[in-house]
Amino acid sequence: MEKLNLTKAHKKYYTAKGKPEIVEIGPVQYLSITGKGDPSAPEFTERIQALYPIAYTIKFMFKKQDRDFVVPKLEGLWWYDERKFPKLTPASTPTEVPREEWFYRLLIRMPDYVSEKETKEAIISVLSKKGPSIARDVHLFRMHEGKCVQMLHTGPFSSEPKTLQQIISFIREHNLKKNGHHHEIYLSDFRKTPPERLKTILREPVK
Repeated sequence: MEKLNLTKAHKKYYTAKGKPEIVEIGPVQYLSITGKGDPSAPEFTERIQALYPIAYTIKFMFKKQDRDFVVPKLEGLWWYDERKFPKLTPASTPTEVPREEWFYRLLIRMPDYVSEKETKEAIISVLSKKGPSIARDVHLFRMHEGKCVQMLHTGPFSSEPKTLQQIISFIREHNLKKNGHHHEIYLSDFRKTPPERLKTILREPVK
């Protein structure tokens, strides 16, 4: 049986232009783990390292059933306490909110046929093989973003505010309002790709 490639099967989800555009995102399920703090801190890396063994354990579970799939790109939702840091825009947040105050939810998309049952079995399997104890915090997460404004960002994460400003200007021009957490899809492996060549989809849910 042909292996399911979610990136190819959902091209619109994993594709963005070099200018802001409105897209409609349907319901999606992910493996997920939450955290708070600087993304350059060890705790952030530990969470990524907890997600992937579970994702691959699920993959091999379904491979035995002839329902193999390619583990897709890492994603992340980002937010902060807006009561503590009021009146900021997504474009100003990266520079005005201390990195230790950032909240995040790391995501890896899963096929629709993956259930809570297989997810729990995969977590138990990873823990039994002396996987990271934080794997206990991984869970299946479902999200329906609906209408979003997105844009492809090329370059280092430090230059994202310029791209975000274009997105925010577009949102204002079209009389839209924020309706969810800032969403990033990491098309490049930021552990191996030079910063100037990184490609990241920046997505803002709106209404």
